[in-house]
Amino acid sequence: MTALAPESLREQLMNRRYEPNVAAINELCDSLQGTKPDTVVPYVGPVHDVDECRIISLYSNIGAVDPSGFITPGDDDAAGRMLGIQWKLGLRPEYVMPWNVHPWYTPGEANGKFTPDQISAGLKPLLKFLALVPRASVIVAHGTEANRLANLLLKTEVPLLWRRGLKTYKVRSLSGRAFAGSPVRQEQYLEDMRVAYADAMARTGLTPA
Repeated sequence: MTALAPESLREQLMNRRYEPNVAAINELCDSLQGTKPDTVVPYVGPVHDVDECRIISLYSNIGAVDPSGFITPGDDDAAGRMLGIQWKLGLRPEYVMPWNVHPWYTPGEANGKFTPDQISAGLKPLLKFLALVPRASVIVAHGTEANRLANLLLKTEVPLLWRRGLKTYKVRSLSGRAFAGSPVRQEQYLEDMRVAYADAMARTGLTPA
């Protein structure tokens, strides 16, 4: 998934958003948007799979909703970085699925720094999301807000967390000020992410390339 899908590709993806492999997740997105009708909740792309998903990429989703209508890691650079990590590790899209800390966007406005209440509001949606991906046992949390939500999640006493032995990895966001720095520093950020995803793959029975 690129950060901005061409119109024809966007239409194709939208037409496939209720295919069996992602229908349950995208119906959840519709339900969440229904709780706040003046917002937009982006969908999960049809390249993902609820039955095969092992790893959740939890994004802090700071910025405007992507024109594609689907969850992305951020801008074009962020999308390219994420695809590069997955390609180098051989992490196929059906084994990983994106989710946003705060799933709601206000049309025409960019999400800024989230308040503690906004992060807390994302906890129940995340738990509902996890219930729909029964094989997922790892969360890679990208950015400060994602790290905070992961901490809140681990403090809950929901049985599915300990039944799955849920593990979280905390890494940087893929774009914005969190990714600023020299090329050497940015490469280290990417290496930290590659290590996290490689370990997540091994933990869930997948073999990194």
